[in-house]
Amino acid sequence: MFNDAPYASNAGDQTFSPPSDSILWRKDFLLGTATASYQIEGAIHADGRIPSIWDTFSATPGKVLAGDTGEFACDHYNRWQEDVELLKSLNVDGYRLSIAWPRVMHADGTPNQKGIDFYVNLADALRAKGIKVYATLYHWDLPQYLEDRGGWLNRDTAYRFAEYADVISRALKGKVDAWMTLNEPWCSAFLGYANGHHAPGLATLRYAPTAMHHLLLGHGLAVAVLRTNDPDAGVGIVANVGRGTADSDSAADQRAAHLFEVQHNAWVLGPLLNKAYPKDLWELWPGCEPLVLEGDLEIIGAKLDFLGINYYFRTNVKSDGAHGFVEAPPANVERTQMGWEVYPQGLQDLLIGFHKTYPNLPPIYITENGMASDDEVVNGEVVDNQRISFLNRHLAALDNAAKAGVDIRGYFIWSLMDNFEWAFGYERRFGIVHVDYTTQKRTPKRSALQIAQFLADRKARS
Repeated sequence: MFNDAPYASNAGDQTFSPPSDSILWRKDFLLGTATASYQIEGAIHADGRIPSIWDTFSATPGKVLAGDTGEFACDHYNRWQEDVELLKSLNVDGYRLSIAWPRVMHADGTPNQKGIDFYVNLADALRAKGIKVYATLYHWDLPQYLEDRGGWLNRDTAYRFAEYADVISRALKGKVDAWMTLNEPWCSAFLGYANGHHAPGLATLRYAPTAMHHLLLGHGLAVAVLRTNDPDAGVGIVANVGRGTADSDSAADQRAAHLFEVQHNAWVLGPLLNKAYPKDLWELWPGCEPLVLEGDLEIIGAKLDFLGINYYFRTNVKSDGAHGFVEAPPANVERTQMGWEVYPQGLQDLLIGFHKTYPNLPPIYITENGMASDDEVVNGEVVDNQRISFLNRHLAALDNAAKAGVDIRGYFIWSLMDNFEWAFGYERRFGIVHVDYTTQKRTPKRSALQIAQFLADRKARS
């Protein structure tokens, strides 16, 4: 596999220590944490919740590592009050959560009040603690009955999404600081429909552009609904972005790196910010163009108050000798438990690149950034030195981008707590808080304790 370089910083203690001129010291710069409903809530049969595509997918043998499912997860549905206190103890400015569509809507399209009440109570409790609420409407848990009708391959799902957005934004009006329509539509479209690694597990390339178009159409329809129902809240979307690089300067390899970023970044950002799909995408995927009806791109390109950016790693590629690329993983680089290369420079490059490419780029929040490590509780402590170093370096990259003119308003660490990591089950730990899945005990890791201290120091300074 990879020839992983040893990580020297694991040999000594690390300190979360933004320099004195960092954007992080600004009291109006938001520093928070993030989670997703299916990854933490559990209680998949409680209070009228209906099945999701991830319930179906994770219950299918061979789809998720060790046969894990989200049935119990972190039991957040029953322990949410404890988790609000946990967030308060960390001094975070904001919390990015997601709302489970299958929990708040019945299969006949009517609201499930018990599910809605859960999020109303959660939002009220967070705001009472002075924690800003950033709510994502769709973090991959599509109701299974909609998948049975074609899922995101069916244009009708976009309209059902807008109806769901209408119901939940009416219920949470005035309780949410900012709405995010979709989380990582690239993952929903490509991993869900092109290569089958995520729910619903379909694996036909030409499906992905159609799924993406309907996801983005649903986003655009929801934007209009959210602005009408909750006009004081910000409205945005979250895109996962990836840096594409090549080892050689050959025209073919540089073109391969360009095409990687076209399919990973411009496929989403082009329609949102330019009201057009990138033409190079169809060079990469000939014959896969979706059906785009008149007016669709105007809806998709609705003005955003902010753009959420999720960044984890780069992908090094080379030409496939035809019209595409193949991965060429570098050797002797630092990697996380996921096998992902630690490459903070990619975040800086992408942010500055988007700033130059899209004149109408809205303000940016880094809505996810973090790393998985094989964390254990030893003598009541979890020492996660690599994570602290990871955060320091990525926040330095973000600060460099801000100094280069990119309007960056905040940063959410992924994740608040260890949780169900999709197809990797419970083995990979992304949290700044350790979770014992047997007892559900939460133990803040060294990274969490140091972040809490930094935020206390920042508050004292202001």
